[in-house]
Amino acid sequence: MRDQDSRTATAGTADFGTANCGSGGFESDPDAIHAMEQAGLPDPAPEAAMPRFTRPGRGATTNPPVRFDARAASPFDDGWETLTSEFGELPKLATTLTKDATRSAISWNSSPDLGFDRALNAYRGCEHGCIYCYARPTHAYLGYSPGLDFETKLIFKPEIADLLERELRKPGYVPRTLALGSNTDPYQPVERTLKLTRAVLQVLDRYNHPVSIVTKSAGVLRDVDILSGMAKRNLARVYVSVTTLDPRLARVMEPRAATPARRLHAIAELTRAGVPVGVMAAPMIPGLTDAEMEKILEAAARAGARHAGYILLRLPHELRQMFEDWLHTHFPDRARHVLSLIRETRSGNLSDPRFHHRFSGQGVYADLLLRRFARAARQWGLDEAREGLDCSRFCPPPGTPGPAEAQMSLF
Repeated sequence: MRDQDSRTATAGTADFGTANCGSGGFESDPDAIHAMEQAGLPDPAPEAAMPRFTRPGRGATTNPPVRFDARAASPFDDGWETLTSEFGELPKLATTLTKDATRSAISWNSSPDLGFDRALNAYRGCEHGCIYCYARPTHAYLGYSPGLDFETKLIFKPEIADLLERELRKPGYVPRTLALGSNTDPYQPVERTLKLTRAVLQVLDRYNHPVSIVTKSAGVLRDVDILSGMAKRNLARVYVSVTTLDPRLARVMEPRAATPARRLHAIAELTRAGVPVGVMAAPMIPGLTDAEMEKILEAAARAGARHAGYILLRLPHELRQMFEDWLHTHFPDRARHVLSLIRETRSGNLSDPRFHHRFSGQGVYADLLLRRFARAARQWGLDEAREGLDCSRFCPPPGTPGPAEAQMSLF
């Protein structure tokens, strides 16, 4: 049986994107996200629903209204400084968790520029707060803003492991590599206590089902016992996303993700444990992070990475205005230059949703980025053909009733 995740990670392709959102629903399907970008009239720049102030520990500087709502509230200061604290700053935002009642675990796609046809995400929204996350607009399907709501109002799926096991036992299920982290990061901070990703891996381990993970968290090391055992059977692979090696830039760009040093440490530890590791230099932001591409690949290769890929920055829907606001807040002297370079790679726009273009861009600057990646990957041995994970070992363990054998509930 051919593994659909057996393609080599190459420049401009996306076997895994940076974190996106949800599983088992429309908002998690890459095809649906693509259709969402192309449908309807062009998106007007949304009006910020909050003043442009940075929140301590948060990435977004605004909380734009939900684009599906007919009305939007725009707060203002009534003269009594009700929008700011005594220190002149907006108050901190706590993270809230809400249970998801979804009845499916696996989301499916047929996108021609993705290297997998199925994915699983235990969380919707992501506390890492990465300003560039192209999944942010999908939070609007839940009635939440793609801005601060995306990183503070999280939805989790407590029954995700049981739902997955039920789907794996369905008659006629054909195993292929399951992607974890195609939308939101499976090792975002709440995973420390909820441990939903670990529960999913335990199911996949018992069923000998191949899995590929993308994360920007060193929390993946907490599951190295499971991953190392699966790797010995050629059932597991991990990609660590490294966007920059500058800890100060990482702090404002992805405030609650692991530091660059911790991600490189995770690559080294996973390699030491026998888990195949790759690096995703994603997203590459023209004029902000792309100058580090060669250094990122070198550092990852020295840490033990065996494969590499990259994705050009994507800015669908509200993310265009959000990213522009963020740039003017944190990098006012470079904002115009960065936005100009992005438009140069997107045919004059800030986003291009077309298949085969959305991950790599086009034009002279995008072509130069592709050539730089190919050369650096070749120099550091990250361009070797990647073996597919083993799908032939898949076998439901005995003793667990299948869907047809299970007693139905009356309630």
